[in-house]
Amino acid sequence: MEKFVINGGRKLDGSVKVSGAKNVVLKALVAACLTDEEVIIENIPLITDVFVMTEIIEELGGSVAILDHSVKVKMEKFQTTKIALERAAEIRTSAIFLSPLLAREKKAVIPNPGGCRLGARPIDRLIEGLRKLNAKIEYRSEDGYFHAETDGLTGAEYYFEKTTHTGTETLIIAACLAKGKTTLKNAALEPEIDELIDILNKMGGKVKRTTDPRIIEIEGVSKLHGAKFSIGPDRNEIVTFAIAAIATKGDIFIEGAESSQIKDFLKKLKEAGGGVEEKSDGIRFYYKGELSSVSVTTSPYPGFMTDWQPLWAVLMTQATGQSIIHETVFENKLDYINDLQKMGADATFFNPKVDNPEKIYNFNLDDDSPEYFHAVEIKGPIRLHNAILTMRNIRAGAAVVVAALVAHGQSVILEIEHLDRGYEKLEERLKSLGAAIKRIEE
Repeated sequence: MEKFVINGGRKLDGSVKVSGAKNVVLKALVAACLTDEEVIIENIPLITDVFVMTEIIEELGGSVAILDHSVKVKMEKFQTTKIALERAAEIRTSAIFLSPLLAREKKAVIPNPGGCRLGARPIDRLIEGLRKLNAKIEYRSEDGYFHAETDGLTGAEYYFEKTTHTGTETLIIAACLAKGKTTLKNAALEPEIDELIDILNKMGGKVKRTTDPRIIEIEGVSKLHGAKFSIGPDRNEIVTFAIAAIATKGDIFIEGAESSQIKDFLKKLKEAGGGVEEKSDGIRFYYKGELSSVSVTTSPYPGFMTDWQPLWAVLMTQATGQSIIHETVFENKLDYINDLQKMGADATFFNPKVDNPEKIYNFNLDDDSPEYFHAVEIKGPIRLHNAILTMRNIRAGAAVVVAALVAHGQSVILEIEHLDRGYEKLEERLKSLGAAIKRIEE
């Protein structure tokens, strides 16, 4: 077991490089399994989620070679169509392997996926979509596996009742080798999906967004080929470093940061009084004076991303006034607030009055529970103090790290393996900016 020991109260200052996007490379690795030729993916982050995905590929029969920040994948032939239970428990993205397995082998056996425990996070939407593409899928509670088979994937029209990032990507990947045309309606708008579309098209796919960006059309092809491409910057990492800089009253330059994918964040940050200077090769984020409280409501792209709200909560503890964070994407994603309260944050849970929950909330209402809160009120500024904290998931983990950087005194953070799933050597990069942070093995 490893832990972080952080002595807070130091300003971050300097320059840091942003990694390739986690939420692109994981799907790119799955897409690479659609062809029997070699696929090369560059600018990958060296994080445990990537390593788990490559291990799954190897266990399925593929070859993988990682050199520096690039990976070569060749799935010449699947040796098995079953993913091990322990592998799927480690990472939710394992469910997307349904697509290449069904497309190339016409069968798949995958466990109910794990990863971060952010509410129920059902995969019913992608299962329903694959059924529309002529897959027969049943979940067997006696073994905890989804058993899927098809006599050939065929194109279809499918409408997503709720916006789903992973569901959209899964069906795009599956439809590339399906017979005929697939039309996805109410498809998600995330830039990571557009990057996946570019990757698949470089492999010979025929995928496009129509004039209505929420409609994606895929013309199935008989075969995809190898390709080489590079992963773009991780917008979650940009936001993490940006908030860490401003919350500690620092001044940093993030190399490779792009504003196009974080427009709503930049808008809110400027409204709060944070310093932002866009340059040709990155973005400078700096503290330029007293911060003002700004409320946010999370929503699918192009709105304020759900992964940003734990970090925003930390920033709001340092802002003057009262702010509200309303989480609408997941039904239970505010439990990290308990850790901020341990550090002295003035934060109060509540459930706002919502006239049309089915329309406002993107999660399945059946997964909601009376003990879940969907909003929190934060009053600031508060002088956070040190505490012993436990990471709950990737983004909440990043939030408690930033909170510890802001806080006075020495904090200890446990279960840091969650952070390693999404950030490459975060403590080393923070240390290069002046943070007093150590990784200690117990």
